Amino acid sequence: MDLSSLWLLAQEGAGTVVPGLRLIATALAIGLAAIGPGVGIGIVVSGALQAIGRNPEAQSTIVTYMFIGIAFTEALAIFGLVIAFLIGFGIL
Repeated sequence: MDLSSLWLLAQEGAGTVVPGLRLIATALAIGLAAIGPGVGIGIVVSGALQAIGRNPEAQSTIVTYMFIGIAFTEALAIFGLVIAFLIGFGIL
């Protein structure tokens, strides 16, 4: 197989995506998007529990900020889920 036949083969297949590869890309997108927020939420909660242990009087303020941090961190996973849906349904 020479270079010109490879070029023709690449041109014929341009723009088509194998459905199995689309599913693998979807799984990778949501899988990798869930790792960061999972670690981030663990760090946020760990820091909040340590802060409450050191200063119990500030528990209400710390818990409020902890939930705000969790919500912002979870938003990243939701963005990853949206991207995974876009890949899965062939929009991207």
